[in-house]
Amino acid sequence: MIVQNLEAQTPFQTKDSSTIRSLLDRTNAPVRNQSLAEARVPRGAATEPHFHRLSEEFYFVLEGSGVMTVDGETREVGPGDAILIPPGARHSIRAVSALRFLCCCAPAYAHEDTYLEGC
Repeated sequence: MIVQNLEAQTPFQTKDSSTIRSLLDRTNAPVRNQSLAEARVPRGAATEPHFHRLSEEFYFVLEGSGVMTVDGETREVGPGDAILIPPGARHSIRAVSALRFLCCCAPAYAHEDTYLEGC
């Protein structure tokens, strides 16, 4: 059995400018097909618009409020909201108040599969 504690994970910045702590992924567990991380975006900040060619993502908002944009559609989001981000969908999230959310990717998150808008 593999059990990872959030507080034991070292935060790092992704290519889209969010700060994440990986709970379960290829770097800390024998994961093959998915990843789970906690992401944080400070109040007033936003992730860079980007997409993933391979990964399908789910965001699940734990704390805070924000504005989510997926392929040009924009919605306000808050605690309890789950957001589907299909592979290839351009997306970003802007924090109205400090945001904390879970991010699940399948296949697992990889920097190499993150493409910024200008690329």
